[in-house]
Amino acid sequence: MRRVLVVGGHGKVARLLLPLLVAAGYEATAVFRNPGHQAEVAETGATPLVADVEQLEIDALAELLAGHDAIVWSAGAGGGNPPRTYAVDRDAAIRSMEAAALAGARRYLMVSYFGARTDHGVPPDNPFFPYAEAKAAADAHLTASTLDWTILAPSRLTDDPPTGRIETAEQGAVAGSVGRADVAAVVLQALHDPATIGRTLRFNAGATPIPEALRG
Repeated sequence: MRRVLVVGGHGKVARLLLPLLVAAGYEATAVFRNPGHQAEVAETGATPLVADVEQLEIDALAELLAGHDAIVWSAGAGGGNPPRTYAVDRDAAIRSMEAAALAGARRYLMVSYFGARTDHGVPPDNPFFPYAEAKAAADAHLTASTLDWTILAPSRLTDDPPTGRIETAEQGAVAGSVGRADVAAVVLQALHDPATIGRTLRFNAGATPIPEALRG
């Protein structure tokens, strides 16, 4: 498994992940919407690919994903616009899963968030509700798919420097915070470790080395 495509390739987590992928020997392609971000993405060592996944249907997405061994979904609408949140975080994500199966890209890693679940408990009048609903639907679709999936569900994201250590819900962690750099390292480790397939990994900052924490 050498060719990895990261959707949302200009995002903060993705721009920390891409150099890790390249350093680990992967051929990394970063998909993002804004052509003005090409140079910045190229600096990570990944191959930039401009495409608007919000607009692409399943067949077009399958063409985009074809030839890759693994997909990392790290895209998001960024909040503040409920229709776009549903369009990107739910609908486009679900189409990408169908497209991955069609393209033969069986390994699929979803970057979600710690509290994502169908019974998330966020009230409908809360501005966070569309995001909670969208991520719950996307995650549920992924877990019901035939893909070799892993859901990575970090707590509130910070810009703290990397520690290489986390704590998972399996270890008793409750929602807290975690640095984006450590989230990127968790994605890379999950990609390495087939034991993470079929698991939802909720985590925040902690004291356990990442490979050990993901082993459960």
